[in-house]
Amino acid sequence: MLDLDLLPAEYAVCRLPAGSPIPASLSEGPDEKSVISLSWDADEFSIICPADRVPQGAEADTAWRCLRVVGPLDLALTGVLASLIGPLADARVNIVTFSTFSTDYLLVPTVRLTEAVDTLLAAGHRIAS
Repeated sequence: MLDLDLLPAEYAVCRLPAGSPIPASLSEGPDEKSVISLSWDADEFSIICPADRVPQGAEADTAWRCLRVVGPLDLALTGVLASLIGPLADARVNIVTFSTFSTDYLLVPTVRLTEAVDTLLAAGHRIAS
């Protein structure tokens, strides 16, 4: 059983071309009630951020809600994401996940939020908003 927080903002999953600099709209980082994730690989620069901070020129898929596993989590723990992903996969709720050093995050489509929350509650997790 995990404790999760439902973050208040709507989120976007974004893509910029590989080699793009960190956008000015994200240079200040997140506030205390949000999260921003930046990932680079040889093909793209991916960003997860509050929908009101989507960088200009980014390809963006908006209307996601973000759940944060209450942490910090020990890096030796196993099965944290599996305990969330499994029930949501069974309910056919699509997701995007990402992690930081201290915890894990899960994005679900805004239009499926109620279904996702109900599914996670039925699986024994607790969710605070």
